[in-house]
Amino acid sequence: MACFKSAIVLFFLVSIVGSSSAQLTTGFYSKSCPKLYETVKSVVNSAIQKETRMGASLLRLFFHDCFVNGCDGSLFLDDTSTFTGEKRAQPNFNSARGFEVIDNIKSAVEKVCPGVVSCADILAVTARDSVVILGGPNWDVKLGRRDARTASQGAANNSIPTPTSNLNRLISSFSAVGLSTKDMVALSGAHTIGQARCTSFRGRIYNETKNMDASLARTRQNNCPRASGSGDNNLAPLDLQTPTHFDNHYFINLVNKKGLLHSDQQLFNGGSVDSIVKSYSNNPSSFISDFVTAMIKMGDIRPLTGSNGEIRKNCRRIN
Repeated sequence: MACFKSAIVLFFLVSIVGSSSAQLTTGFYSKSCPKLYETVKSVVNSAIQKETRMGASLLRLFFHDCFVNGCDGSLFLDDTSTFTGEKRAQPNFNSARGFEVIDNIKSAVEKVCPGVVSCADILAVTARDSVVILGGPNWDVKLGRRDARTASQGAANNSIPTPTSNLNRLISSFSAVGLSTKDMVALSGAHTIGQARCTSFRGRIYNETKNMDASLARTRQNNCPRASGSGDNNLAPLDLQTPTHFDNHYFINLVNKKGLLHSDQQLFNGGSVDSIVKSYSNNPSSFISDFVTAMIKMGDIRPLTGSNGEIRKNCRRIN
């Protein structure tokens, strides 16, 4: 009987340890890499000082990583003769950027604590720092992710919402990774910073005159010719008002029919989320609070923890 009781106690101890190892925590590297945060922020700050747009690009990498089989750093893996990664998936090819900055951050972190911090966690901290540096909110980032040894171009093509997505598609894409409709609207507010290529908004500025501000459409047409293949990579700010400052102007733009992408204006077009957009346009603190909640929730999507995955030495290839 005593042996049986001991076995039961051991079972519960193992269960508790097993479950806790799968939980991300804000103090995960407090002892193993105490200089992590200052090291990451220094490199991120330098990158954004050099090119303000980079902050939005780094934040976008976090979205595109987490939406494809979880926040596991799979996005960073380069193609090889025997391996197909996610960088050439349609949502990422000639679009996702900032990989060199991640390389620089990883190198800096490896100098202060070699072999300790995953690329997936570096990206989570980098995304937060990018928002803060551009005037947005701060939050405690939960850490403890490990890096994937695989990637999926097919999953990237199917899981990441496109600029032409309608409202139902946006809702279902976010729901598929455990994010609510409110999370979706709040996270879309990340489009308060950054720029988009002509190929992403050409259809909207020429074909959606009923729900687009006429002046904005004309302005964008000046730098984005109707003909495909002409000016495809010309850029325009997603938020015309404050393109390099993280605030709630994205939602104010939507209320005024000034969303740049089709998928943006879908959030305020007589549909089920109009009221959320209206609320965020009038109440910046409400948007900020919900954005932080949604970012933390997105960071929890299917992380590899414990002995799963690995800690990559180079974010571009498996060990």
